[in-house]
Amino acid sequence: MTGGMLTIGMLGGMSWESSAEYYRLANTVVRERLGGLHSAKIVLHSVDFAEIERMQVEDRWDDAGKALAEAAARVQAGGADFLLLCTNTMHKVFDQVQAAVDIPMIHLGDTTAAAIKQAGLTTVGLLGTGFTMDQPFYRERLESHGLRVLLPSMQDRATVHRIIYDELCLGIVRDESRRAYQDVIARFEGAEGIILGCTEIELLITQTDVPLPVFPTTRLHVEAAVDRAVG
Repeated sequence: MTGGMLTIGMLGGMSWESSAEYYRLANTVVRERLGGLHSAKIVLHSVDFAEIERMQVEDRWDDAGKALAEAAARVQAGGADFLLLCTNTMHKVFDQVQAAVDIPMIHLGDTTAAAIKQAGLTTVGLLGTGFTMDQPFYRERLESHGLRVLLPSMQDRATVHRIIYDELCLGIVRDESRRAYQDVIARFEGAEGIILGCTEIELLITQTDVPLPVFPTTRLHVEAAVDRAVG
């Protein structure tokens, strides 16, 4: 079986807290599927998040896209058969990264939308970084699958974003922040489910914390990757 397993490319480090989760989950899911000592074949390129975060804040998305495109080419050169961009926010430059490599990329929005539709839902609340919530790139990808995407209020968005960058990206997981997220989720009107649309949120919120179905984008992304890798 291993001979036939494809190598998963991961472009990570945004933040490394979430990339560690990608790495852990991919190996866990492969072990669940194949048993024994099986683990995932992975090429991981991890960037310095401080540089990328500065580009985000300064609205230099083209520079960020170039930096990630270069990194993606290295992942391909390392022997990856396909590629995951291990961050929701940087899917803003997905097309720029895909154009830099010959290997296919699995879009996080597509794997999330597929899971929501499989659950029979159409209207979902989106939590993520301010960039992911405020800008159209992620919502429109979900809406292209026929979903209706609800956003928190401006004030709630600021809270969600702050907790991601000031706490979760630094590995800080606090009960009061979990409660703050639960309060934000409770204020969604008409949501049938909640997208945990930032890889770090899964460090804070799990299904047991929320009465509505949650869609953990990292896990869904990884499961799609393992499906492709092990066939």
